[in-house]
Amino acid sequence: MSLLLDQGYQLHGSPALTFDGERVVAAQALVLPHSIGSARPSAEGVDVARGPGGEGAW
Repeated sequence: MSLLLDQGYQLHGSPALTFDGERVVAAQALVLPHSIGSARPSAEGVDVARGPGGEGAW
């Protein structure tokens, strides 16, 4: 997380917490401001429901 923040990503929105039966899981969105990320990432080959390669990587 610190590495991404050092690269210019910013926290966005509120954090979320859940309990999976064994541990607390935390999540928060990160965004890369347009001025830093001038090239738009390609979504080609990415299944948004399953992640890169459609293998459930998200």
